[in-house]
Amino acid sequence: MSKPIRPLVEVVAEIPDVRQSRGKRHPLPAVLLLSFAAMLCGYRSYAAIAEWGRNYGPELLRRLGFTRATPPCAATLYLIFKRLDARVVDATLGAWAEEVLAALPAPEGAPEAIALDGKTLRGSRKQGAPGAHLLSALSHRLGLTLGQEAIPTKKGEQTALYTLLDSLLIEGRVLTMDSLHTSRRVARTIAQRGGYYVMVVKDNQPQLREDIATLFAEPEMVQDTFTRAETLQSGHGRVERRRLTASTALVGFSTWPALQQVFQIERKVITKATGECRHETVYGVTNLRTPQASAAALLQHVQHHWVIETKSHWVRDVTFDEDRSQVRTGAIPQVLATLRCATLGILRAHGATNIAAACRRYAAQPWAALALLGLAPEN
Repeated sequence: MSKPIRPLVEVVAEIPDVRQSRGKRHPLPAVLLLSFAAMLCGYRSYAAIAEWGRNYGPELLRRLGFTRATPPCAATLYLIFKRLDARVVDATLGAWAEEVLAALPAPEGAPEAIALDGKTLRGSRKQGAPGAHLLSALSHRLGLTLGQEAIPTKKGEQTALYTLLDSLLIEGRVLTMDSLHTSRRVARTIAQRGGYYVMVVKDNQPQLREDIATLFAEPEMVQDTFTRAETLQSGHGRVERRRLTASTALVGFSTWPALQQVFQIERKVITKATGECRHETVYGVTNLRTPQASAAALLQHVQHHWVIETKSHWVRDVTFDEDRSQVRTGAIPQVLATLRCATLGILRAHGATNIAAACRRYAAQPWAALALLGLAPEN
């Protein structure tokens, strides 16, 4: 049974206000709640958030926590977001996302899976923003962002990953990642903290890749160690077949940390219109034992890793226009990205599957957006 989800009106009150008292016109919780409400209604930039605040009159502003009849203008929002501690904002909202996962638990026996991947804020990068690339951790199941690390470019992901791992609850969870993050140190860190990794292996780990490729090139010797699973999907004008074969044959022979299974995924994609056929083979490693993760479970983990693209990156770019945002000053790019992620979390936690449609619905019912934040209309 699910538990009540703590409303964001309580969460934002925990974010410290770094502004000096003198000249402070608007309470920080009210500013953050205004931002969430506007984003729930599909408003994207800090200028649009300011516009949203002007549209609905003093009663709504008062319910958000403002003490003045006039909402903050775009310049005021700019100054507030610029001065916020982005790490604190991200940590506070990441902790709330963990609460949501606990309130809406996975089916008994199913491990929580977290995808690790990076995203560049393209518009901000073009303007020279210092932290325009974000390395994120996203829940496979609910699409909640549990943490982010801002770095100058994608090249810094490997270093930032250890900082991100330090902030995450890992014990008992499965962490999925692409080949960029496949390393002995990452595998060892996850295993030592009681977690499980599912890693794709490519040319950045040449010896490991060669060992796995050799194993599957000569299967006759180790057939008894194999388990298999297959999926067939049709859509978007193509048919896609994935076949995963897992093996325990390298356990005790490979020095890869905590290794329990290696796997091969054979992917075949047929374009219906042209009949063109494309083949791909990738390899991977995991410290999940066979009783914990069958071949079918491993294939699901690998496929579901890309929810970070479909449930987060794509929606942020298409629905919230994130890539076109050119904010570049101070903490603004990361703060706005974190607020967008939390907005997606609110919507998904309350059952929304079509984010654009949900935003249109709340745009027509602004008081419903406030209710989603824990702000019922005043009697």
